[in-house]
Amino acid sequence: MKADSFVLKKEDALILIVDIQERLAAIMNEKDRVVKNCQHLLELAKMLSIPIVVTEQYPKGLGRTVLELKDAIPDYRPFEKTAFNCCGEPAFVTQIRKLGKKQIIMTGMETHICVLQTTVGLLQEEINVHVVQDAMCSRTRENWETGIAFMRDAGAVITCTETVLFQLLKVAGTDEFKKISQRIK
Repeated sequence: MKADSFVLKKEDALILIVDIQERLAAIMNEKDRVVKNCQHLLELAKMLSIPIVVTEQYPKGLGRTVLELKDAIPDYRPFEKTAFNCCGEPAFVTQIRKLGKKQIIMTGMETHICVLQTTVGLLQEEINVHVVQDAMCSRTRENWETGIAFMRDAGAVITCTETVLFQLLKVAGTDEFKKISQRIK
């Protein structure tokens, strides 16, 4: 993997929130941490004009995106799906391609199912994926660990919320830096 694939650039990035939905989140032990970290990422995305894409797996059964995230997304228009791999829905790949971004900042539920399959699908589309491990979860720690290891082996960059935030900010002292620094204290 080339070193360039590890460097996030705001002009190349988009944030993907996979299936952080009401009924699914209700059974996740790490829900609060995941939602909080996604909120940090969403706040920076709004400041830096980074596109946000949200998916919902069978919303009739799993509900809509949790309110805390739904309210934080300026243009909430979820991509509804039934395929575990978002890329299994042709319209999803078309939507991602239209945005013209080369880097996906990946968050979501569950790490070892929809997040994993979507990550591999995006890698097959030759899109660089940064997996934000503390902004995703599974019902069990073992499944989360398996998903993370699988995605690393497949070629994704494994990262965390603060690394993403400060990679995109690049420098201290800006208004954006000050706002984000206050959020994560």
